[in-house]
Amino acid sequence: MKANLAKILKVSPVNGWGLFAIFSIPMCLFNYIVMMDADISTPEGVSYMIGYSVRWAVPFIYLAMVASSVKILFPGAISFWWLRNRKYIGLVFALGMAWQAVFIYILSTFFRDYYFDEVYYFRDELEGSVGYIFLVGMVITSFKFARSKISNFQWKWVQKGGLYFLWAYAFSVYWWNVFYYPYYDNYLVPEVHDYLYYWIGFVVFALRILAWGKQRLNINDKNSELSSQLSLIKMVGVILFALGVVMSGTGNYWYEAVSGLISAPEWSIELGLWLPFWPLEPFISLLLMSIGAYLITSERVRGNNYISVID
Repeated sequence: MKANLAKILKVSPVNGWGLFAIFSIPMCLFNYIVMMDADISTPEGVSYMIGYSVRWAVPFIYLAMVASSVKILFPGAISFWWLRNRKYIGLVFALGMAWQAVFIYILSTFFRDYYFDEVYYFRDELEGSVGYIFLVGMVITSFKFARSKISNFQWKWVQKGGLYFLWAYAFSVYWWNVFYYPYYDNYLVPEVHDYLYYWIGFVVFALRILAWGKQRLNINDKNSELSSQLSLIKMVGVILFALGVVMSGTGNYWYEAVSGLISAPEWSIELGLWLPFWPLEPFISLLLMSIGAYLITSERVRGNNYISVID
């Protein structure tokens, strides 16, 4: 059975550009069909298409983000196929974002008053622009003609930096939709896709944390001995990890207090005007989980033996 699956996953139609076509053709068809019904001669119709088109794109940045982690946690034919095709999955995401970019251009060019009155917000503009810059860089450096012009360090900086930033942008949008806006605007209610994309984005990063922790354990099993003196640190790690999991589903209860505390200093207020995502409310639960995983796996860490290899 496994041998047959491995053979199926090696055939051309489900790899490379064939896989790109499988995903991108339905995406384009649905965007086109909905666009014809949305009346893009009005700013409301164009604005709707901005939100609709990105819903097709987001799953593919999540798939690209988690590919290497799935391979580490669940090695097998599917995870190897998944990682092998990550480039083309990422290109499907880029195509979905190109649809959104077209609608943003139409709205900002032909409906400027509506755009600046109803849509434009400097912080969102800053984060979105940085995201598109990363995306363009990632697409260009996915091909040999550009890859050969830069160093491995530069390539990894563009690809990994862009992957994290684009995941963070999508994930944070749905975090705000789920935990913030419904409690400060009685007219806004989270839709099913808000919950779905928030929790999928959370699981994607949680899997990266688990894969990172597994690597730390595996690498240091070979290079170090257990130290019972660090058991207290491990316990603290478990508590922090569990706290992060709890906070991931209760943002509406702790957001206001935590945000107020972090934003209180004047330097933090100033930073919030220019630094994307600051003060990082959507990522606090994942940060706690990351610290927890680090402390849990520190029991086997000695010196500087560990180097992260998650790509």
